Amino acid sequence: MNPQRRHAVTTLSMALCLGGLGLSAPAHADDFPSRPLTLVVPFAPGGPTDAMARTLASALKPALGQTVVVENKAGAGGNIGAEAVSRAAPDGYTMLFGTSGPLAINQYLYSKPGYAPDKSFAPVIRIGHLPNVLLINPQVPAKNVAELVALAKVRPDGMSFASSGNGASSHLAGVMFNLRNGTQIQHIPYKGTGPALTDLLGGQVSMSFTDVLTAKPHVQSGRLRALAVTTAGRSRALPEVPTLKEEGVADMDVSVFFGIVVPAGTPKAVIDRLNAAFVKALADPEVNAKLIGQGVELPADTSAAHLAAYMRQESERWRDVIGKAGIRAD
Repeated sequence: MNPQRRHAVTTLSMALCLGGLGLSAPAHADDFPSRPLTLVVPFAPGGPTDAMARTLASALKPALGQTVVVENKAGAGGNIGAEAVSRAAPDGYTMLFGTSGPLAINQYLYSKPGYAPDKSFAPVIRIGHLPNVLLINPQVPAKNVAELVALAKVRPDGMSFASSGNGASSHLAGVMFNLRNGTQIQHIPYKGTGPALTDLLGGQVSMSFTDVLTAKPHVQSGRLRALAVTTAGRSRALPEVPTLKEEGVADMDVSVFFGIVVPAGTPKAVIDRLNAAFVKALADPEVNAKLIGQGVELPADTSAAHLAAYMRQESERWRDVIGKAGIRAD
């Protein structure tokens, strides 16, 4: 058998063996992507994360030349979807639309999350963040944060804050608020944002930290009072509301951030290709307007390195807060 024929037979044999084992040959960056991709959302359909993911997925096709299918894998605060992506083939065809939970916080809340953000994933791009806003029921006699803190110190057993559940961003924001201000406002966990807001509107709890998109209609109607947004800069969704820093609370920047990651080991050329596609999608005026309308504050830096650094920064921040407060989600 001549060398060329031997090479062809060997290649065919390898392909047949891989196919028989249910495997596929490694992806090559020069022809990536050659088939549809999957964007895993680790939460149920219909929420803000799902809406953002679908907005971006539909905008990626012109840049990638392939359809991006959104797949919801909800459960355990985002851990189920995140673990599934961490175990996927490192070829760029399976991506995670991650949030603060699976990308930074959950590793300290859960004893066995099933993955490690810094080891299981390769960052692609930070999509932005969704600010939280400090809301109070209008019956609470406080017109600003200083008055709220003073009231909480005078009535340590009479103030409470609602959250969408243990370990949620709304819970951790309240914990950090207590740590920064020396208050002991009681945490009341609910099963979701809806029930938490219902009791806040009804006056059963004093305050809550909720994302600006959910808060906006209640603030505009006057049914709830917004005292401050919990980010370094003001929110475009509620530009009239000051930041906590403006209100005198230092070192408290709490928001839900969003980032795209792929399984660790994905080739750099593939990551670069995905990053370029997302950058193009974010620059599209229609996509940009939709995301801003969904309350998202877009990042100035869209490099993969920026997301990696941001994940480390958020991990360190929440490790300290969760450790001091002794919070567990399992």
